Amino acid sequence: MRNEATARYIRQSPFKVRRVLDLVRGLPVTEARDVLKFTNRKAAGTILKVLDSAVANAEHNQALDAEELWIYEAFADEGPTLKRFRPRARGRATAIHKRTSHITVVVADDAEYEDEEQ
Repeated sequence: MRNEATARYIRQSPFKVRRVLDLVRGLPVTEARDVLKFTNRKAAGTILKVLDSAVANAEHNQALDAEELWIYEAFADEGPTLKRFRPRARGRATAIHKRTSHITVVVADDAEYEDEEQ
């Protein structure tokens, strides 16, 4: 069974979040937690929370064992962009785009993950 968790409106650009998601996509959950704990990126903490939530959903809703779960899918979509302006010389202004992300992590048990791989 597949279980997912989502964090929406995270104040970090999807490009930066995807760099961390690429490190853990396809790994077993226990190994992915270790990688995220030692990754020196702001997004790693948020992704770890989403991963823990997806694992908790799998344990609670389908009574799956956390040790047998894999990261089936992990992606970051772009959320709404906050538009701000910064004053510049000679009375002008420059636009600043503060991007947001929607992070989704999907975990699956061993058997289903291996079936989809082949």
